Amino acid sequence: MALMRVLFTVSDWTTNWFSLVPLGWALRSAGHDVRVACAPSQAEPVSRAGLLPVPVLVGTDLAVTARVHNCREAAAGRWPFPELPPHPDTGRPLTAPDAFDAAVWYRENIDRMAGDARRSTDDAVAFARWWRPHLVVHDLMSLEGPLVGRVLNVPALLHLWGPLGPEDPVPGVPQDEANKSTFLPVDLSGAFARYGVGEIGPEVYEHVVDPCPTAVAPPLRGERLPVRHVVYNGPGPMPAWLMEPSEKPRVCVVWGTSVSTMFGESSFPVPRIAEALEGLDADVVFALTGADRRRAGTLPRDMRLLESRVPLHLLLTGADLAVHHAGGGCTMTALAAGTAQLTLPPGHDQEVIAPRLTAAGVGEHLHDAKAGPEAIRSAVRRLLGGPGPLARARELAQEMADRPSPAALVSSLERRVEGGGRALLPPARSTRPTTTPLEVIT
Repeated sequence: MALMRVLFTVSDWTTNWFSLVPLGWALRSAGHDVRVACAPSQAEPVSRAGLLPVPVLVGTDLAVTARVHNCREAAAGRWPFPELPPHPDTGRPLTAPDAFDAAVWYRENIDRMAGDARRSTDDAVAFARWWRPHLVVHDLMSLEGPLVGRVLNVPALLHLWGPLGPEDPVPGVPQDEANKSTFLPVDLSGAFARYGVGEIGPEVYEHVVDPCPTAVAPPLRGERLPVRHVVYNGPGPMPAWLMEPSEKPRVCVVWGTSVSTMFGESSFPVPRIAEALEGLDADVVFALTGADRRRAGTLPRDMRLLESRVPLHLLLTGADLAVHHAGGGCTMTALAAGTAQLTLPPGHDQEVIAPRLTAAGVGEHLHDAKAGPEAIRSAVRRLLGGPGPLARARELAQEMADRPSPAALVSSLERRVEGGGRALLPPARSTRPTTTPLEVIT
């Protein structure tokens, strides 16, 4: 078939789109042209991943968004941690549960946020109309991807980053039929209506690339396109000691570097985890960088500490247990490695993912706010003491390995796009238009 132009659109959170990178590589290896529409803050990480960034989107600070949600939870009496959540703007803990008025904050910021959203969606559409992609691939938080697909009438594929889908309810938020809060991106500027393509909703996700094993896969309305999860955790060197076999069960502890900025210092469980694991007959490895290393304090001498960035899959391959916050990246890396998992979800999407792992039989979960050293130690002993969770984890890892590779998915996508008729194959532009609002694009 003719070579395709494939536009990836990604949200302003690096680990949200890491799972898309291997499909980008596969498309490039097949000779297709791949561009990644992103916020300027994501241009360098996209480049490091070996893909071509097009920094035309306006970034959204998802940490601020999470803090607003947490402050509303505190005001409603649902905040689980001893320290109140950080203020969305200052990052300092609230002085009282009602010290932040979400309604006032939204009134003061909605015009700015809607303006940013309008510029981002308009610039995405402008670039897409100029470049004319045959196919769009996007992550769950990217509104621009499904919008561009509908405006240009080309297929748009939602690529999941983990066991979380667009119709999963947001934990802690009261739900009813008239007011459902899900993980759908919010169309703040009314872009779908502006371009006459309906509105954002679960039905826009007609095709979903799903790397999750069946036991943890989220419910979906659209067609599910299974793919092997080829792990990409970012660049980094392999430590030589990983070649040395461990005589004891290996436990790897990794914590999301952004969790404390969203949930506050009291959500950081590493000191509790270290106390729980002290004296355990296990090879314990902590992977901590930046401010998290400072927060951890002094760790027991018999535990290994990694302060440099090492791709997580290198640590988890061959490990017996991963202890983490139930983020999508950690979860999928551990699943692909066949590692049992103890998750301590602090909130948000982690509270959706963690129970799915437990239900699948690959581990246990304890809410971060309620997980004391004794509870953590007991859970670790259970998970290391019997073959069940590790054996189940290896079953799911084999299921993931047996799925079609990204290269095989590319072949399928080629046939689909070509079979859709020439209307799905817009002619390539050989020259730049004489006028465009995106003068940085070459």
